[in-house]
Amino acid sequence: MTPTPAGLVRTGIDGLDEILLGGVQRNNNILVEGPPGSGKTTLGLGFVYAGASRFDEPGVVVSFELSPEKLLRDAQGFHWDLQAEVDRGRVRLVETTPAVLLDQLRLEDGVLVQELAAIGARRLLIDGLTPMRLYADAHDVPFRESVHLLIEGLTRLGVTSLVTREEEPTAGVAHERYVFDTIISLDQHLTHRRATRSIRVVKSRGQDFIGGQHTLRIQPAVGVDVYRRVQSRPKDADHQPTSTERLSTGSEGLDTLFDGGVYRGSITLVTGISGTGKTVAGTQFLAHAAAQGRRGLLVTLDEHPEQLIRNAATLGFDLQSAIDAGQLHILYDTPLELELDVHFERVARLVEEHDIEVVVCDSVAVYQLNGGEEANDFLYALASWFKQRLVTVFFNYESPELLGVSQISEELKGSHLVDNIVLLNYVEISTRLRRALCVPKARGSNNVQKTREFVIEHGGFRVLPDDGDNAVPQLPFSNYYGLLARSPTRRAPIIDEAVSQGDPLPADTSER
Repeated sequence: MTPTPAGLVRTGIDGLDEILLGGVQRNNNILVEGPPGSGKTTLGLGFVYAGASRFDEPGVVVSFELSPEKLLRDAQGFHWDLQAEVDRGRVRLVETTPAVLLDQLRLEDGVLVQELAAIGARRLLIDGLTPMRLYADAHDVPFRESVHLLIEGLTRLGVTSLVTREEEPTAGVAHERYVFDTIISLDQHLTHRRATRSIRVVKSRGQDFIGGQHTLRIQPAVGVDVYRRVQSRPKDADHQPTSTERLSTGSEGLDTLFDGGVYRGSITLVTGISGTGKTVAGTQFLAHAAAQGRRGLLVTLDEHPEQLIRNAATLGFDLQSAIDAGQLHILYDTPLELELDVHFERVARLVEEHDIEVVVCDSVAVYQLNGGEEANDFLYALASWFKQRLVTVFFNYESPELLGVSQISEELKGSHLVDNIVLLNYVEISTRLRRALCVPKARGSNNVQKTREFVIEHGGFRVLPDDGDNAVPQLPFSNYYGLLARSPTRRAPIIDEAVSQGDPLPADTSER
């Protein structure tokens, strides 16, 4: 366990302590606010349970609306044995009313003080502040005075307290937000009919923290789990590891175009329309790396791992054996439920735990589809994180253009995100589609500036020799049929030949 910085109290909530740079100041009064269902009570209960079970800090839970039986039931749903902590005298569950609590806070030696003292409590959860407001309104008691009484009482008790509050958007500025030391805001969002949760530290007196909106999940056997936003991942601007070692792509012909392979720690973008061979290129790269003793990771967002393994086997790549040997790992995240912060954490954990050296992400277009405006920031953070570890990466991206590439993507500005670019595409020659590739960008390399034909066969894709009958005819690449063509109107070569000679167009042809 990482030592807690001096003066800080770990909340015990996975990820939240990372955002708080270790925890909160001891004896801070914490306000957790948010709409119904955002996870306030679960976070508070986890705070008390973690204190008793992990950090030798007994705690008391004061509830106005949930009975001890329901609290124990809810804790059991997360595999928290709260009953055991109660039996050990490490946790007390108190069901009371706002009126009784406020009266107790006025007393120097009331029942609440005695309960805390009896178990040596260091943590206190009050769930929640909203019933206190309702009580004040019903009894014509100034709620502001009740809040000050609450804060004074909590400070006098000498515990680290956590108080929950229902967020009321139409209630105006809440006075209590000014008097609490730490404010943690929870929220829920509905995107494409999918509910997601987020967490944000608004303030925390006496300490620094990682601001912004982070992802929060409530998960079985865990409770509240927090994933810091990927844009906040530390970046060492003063140091960038580099290497002169080159890694083979697994294709001799492509290595030649790259001037001997790709640099270790470089990021390569492989882009092309569906079916041109992006996944094959990535699979070939990983299989070759495994054969060389390098540990790899395939991050697949398009195809299920079983389908990828089957398809690779038809080309002669035995991915299953590499997986069984621990040389290859596969992470599959369905695009339907993809959350970028959570996904980043899973990738990072696999890379660190297994000392991964090469990675293929297939396909980064899914990040763009799910992340919207955040996709670029996510990919920058991911690429930077890989580079700091000298991990060699292939990003596969599906271009929307069938014939010719006018730009990598309208939304995803990938060219300055990566070190190398491989363009895969179809070339239309009369009634046939043939595959071609080029390497327009390779930082630090004397890459071959030629478009070459390739075929996909047993053993992966093979770049054909640039000679005689094996080369793609010159005509397509001398006109706007090249891979970098921008013309929106494309016709078969037979049409261009007829036009150039002044002949009438064949009867069965039309402009495309």
